[in-house]
Amino acid sequence: MSEIKKTACHFCHMNCGMLATVENGVVTKVAGDPEHPFNAGAQCPRGASALDHLTHPNRINYPLKRVGERGSGQFKRVAWGEALDDIAARLAALKAEYGAETIATTGGTNRTDDFARRRFFNLLGSPNVVHTAPVCWIPNFLTEAASYGWAAFDPEIMGAKCVVVWGHNPGASYLPEMRGLLQAKANGTKIIVIDPVYSETAAKADLWLPIRPGSDNALALAWLHVIINEGLCDYQFIDDWTVGFEELSDRVEEYTPDWAAEKTGISPELIMESARIYALSKPACIQWGVATDQLGRGSSASAQARVALRIICGNLDVPGGDVMPGPHPTFITDWELELNDMLPAEQRAKQLGSDRFKLNSWPGYQLLTDNMLRVWGKSIPAEWFCEANPSTVFRAMATGDPYPVKACIVLANNPLVSYANSKLVYKALKNLELLVAMEYWMTPSAMLADYVLPAASWLERPVMTTTYGVSDWLIASEKAIEPMFERRTDTEFWRELGLRLGQAEYWPWETDEEVFKYRLDPLGLELESYEEFVQCYRMHFAEREYQKYQTKGVATPSGKIELKISIFEQLGYDPLPHYVEPPFSHEARPELAAQYPLSLVAGGGFMPFFHSEHREMTRIRLLRPYPRVAINPALAQQLAIKEGDWLWIETPTGKVKQTAFITAAVAPDVVQAERGWWFPEKEVKDPELMGVFESNINVCVDDDPDTCDELCGSFCSRGIMCRISKVEGND
Repeated sequence: MSEIKKTACHFCHMNCGMLATVENGVVTKVAGDPEHPFNAGAQCPRGASALDHLTHPNRINYPLKRVGERGSGQFKRVAWGEALDDIAARLAALKAEYGAETIATTGGTNRTDDFARRRFFNLLGSPNVVHTAPVCWIPNFLTEAASYGWAAFDPEIMGAKCVVVWGHNPGASYLPEMRGLLQAKANGTKIIVIDPVYSETAAKADLWLPIRPGSDNALALAWLHVIINEGLCDYQFIDDWTVGFEELSDRVEEYTPDWAAEKTGISPELIMESARIYALSKPACIQWGVATDQLGRGSSASAQARVALRIICGNLDVPGGDVMPGPHPTFITDWELELNDMLPAEQRAKQLGSDRFKLNSWPGYQLLTDNMLRVWGKSIPAEWFCEANPSTVFRAMATGDPYPVKACIVLANNPLVSYANSKLVYKALKNLELLVAMEYWMTPSAMLADYVLPAASWLERPVMTTTYGVSDWLIASEKAIEPMFERRTDTEFWRELGLRLGQAEYWPWETDEEVFKYRLDPLGLELESYEEFVQCYRMHFAEREYQKYQTKGVATPSGKIELKISIFEQLGYDPLPHYVEPPFSHEARPELAAQYPLSLVAGGGFMPFFHSEHREMTRIRLLRPYPRVAINPALAQQLAIKEGDWLWIETPTGKVKQTAFITAAVAPDVVQAERGWWFPEKEVKDPELMGVFESNINVCVDDDPDTCDELCGSFCSRGIMCRISKVEGND
């Protein structure tokens, strides 16, 4: 028997619709779904690799328990029940000895139903949930939320007169977005790309601003200066709906194009031209990118300046501008499922890093939530927007300061590769009494675990897409087949662990489909099952409403859109946009400039890899067998470097090697290294751990809390002083 299942590829954040052909319980073909609003039938190499991923011989298929020394590679197969019983018992013992806060969890990209993780941890009593989120969207989103009560993360590109692509390269990361950008350009939309690299997207731009890595803050401030001083603002909108414009005008007076040119490497003339195009092309939108979250100290200050640009030009929540969706009004959101009220106040106060990085932790989250509930009736999920700080958590694991963190559960994450200061992360994981990893593969981080549990991938699980739980729409997809072997979903894992730890009354659903149907029931569709919704409806978009501040109000303390952000002031931060020098730049550390003359961009990616994933699959790996660092031809000639030479990349923090890719796409004083590298084919055991310290650029990235973003704790991966040299002999 053959049937077509409406699935969704979960190999990146796009969650493109896919059609899986299933014959007698076996997936035989995967193709793009032409009726899906994201990809309209297209599929990228990630989606095309689905069957390789599903049946790969190296997939983890059964629960494994460590039987040798940590990192020895010695595991034995055990039953799920045995694994869960032991994990629960050990968690209970650690909680009794040290308190619930001794148990932490790390996550990566949105590849799981994360409400379940937060629900479990709130009921357990631990506030120490960690993601890679501080360097992925969080400073931007939370700064916007503090300024106008939600994030305007939905740019209406097709209706815009100008699109500013800032810190983003959809031409290599999110292909459906790039298709929309090209369609808009064909319709006459001006495209401005701000990127230190002449990227695939920059190649299609009307105007490319080759910014010096890490200097985005200076450019945004200079744009504000130009637009305000030349009277290009939307003064009617400013007068009617905002507070703080006079203070903003005074603040940006010093940030002239000449001042910014020295910081950014962009001429004053180009700064002024680009600012005028954006201000005069109404409506316009800024397409967000995570590069601007990765500036370290000053990431949120940079976001403040970009937020102010949207506001003073009147592009907030208008057709063709930056639309602020708000939560889905009826569908049960992630926030409603998290049970955040179950976490006692005394435990919230123990959240690691919340005394310092207050916006992305309980102090700021509570202020934001209080205002959002007044206007929207719902808040943003704590899972992404109220976190323990990763740098602080790993230090607590390694040192016991300010208190011991003895256990960690890892899902959708490979911490040794995905966080800065990889050697410190290694020390932290090695020092744990209990490490559990739920994974597709035996990664370097999983190799250190006490238990490695098999995770179901997207063909084996239903997926409900809601953009991290903050959209006013949802798209539902079904699993193609039952999970193979003994793979399970994360929701099943958290539920089973919760049942063993006294949480039974809070886990009434036995399957993912039951949870999703519960979430859909308020739509009033009288569904018999979740699968019925997928087949008959597939998606639900709330009616699009613009300028919602006119009807709903603004979820800020003043009830206005705030250019001077009062929540920042309440938390003890500067409420106005301001300049913060990049923490690892020659400007910040001139004494090291001669020793480390180059500027490193440590976040380069390669399609179809997704962060540290997909290196196990031969067809994909053959596209990029080795990591590459992009260097300019002039620099290559100066150092006698040839294409493909192995090079050392060295910063004051660490040293790794990648192969030379000679290209004029980077400036002579800039190098761009690829992220996420490890080698599944190398020795799996500690200390080599699949070469995790050889080419993993996060070995070179520091996460000293003093250099992290003041509000959200983001570490810096842009504009890091470095040097390169050829690898000689047996180095």
